Amino acid sequence: MEPEGLSLCGGAGLIVENSVPAHAEDVLTTHRLSAALAAEAVVEAVASCAKQGHKVTAAIVDEDGVIQAMVRGDGASMTTLKASRDKAYTVLMLGGSRNEDTSGAIVQRIGNTPSAGGLAKLPHILLLPGAVRIKVGNEAIAAIGVGGAPAGDLDEACAKAGLDKISGRLK
Repeated sequence: MEPEGLSLCGGAGLIVENSVPAHAEDVLTTHRLSAALAAEAVVEAVASCAKQGHKVTAAIVDEDGVIQAMVRGDGASMTTLKASRDKAYTVLMLGGSRNEDTSGAIVQRIGNTPSAGGLAKLPHILLLPGAVRIKVGNEAIAAIGVGGAPAGDLDEACAKAGLDKISGRLK
């Protein structure tokens, strides 16, 4: 147990004195999809693509970029697991600064041969269409990505179908 006003940070034994009491504005309130809602969205995205004959995986990542739900459709290849996750991560991490809600919009802005100072080399950045940010009002709380259809715009349409399935309950 730490003495009041002191906190131990990390394994290095750094002690920081906190002389300012915590206030309500120091506590952040965030929104998060329920597991059931996230699962419903990815199932719908995979089903939407399957109806068109596409074998895909759909993933939802939360605002920290952590996978919250993922469904690999029947016959979807192993590469679709990473592609769906990375597309969702990309739109969530890169879309906010310019209010771009789809990975397709980011790709359109950057172009086919990105020269964004190594942006494409960052972990989990995949500059391909196929993902949509999930928002409550103007706050992006997650993203849904799809990988495996023959083109990114097809993946993105299935991601939108997943979002559409749950959009009425995003409040």
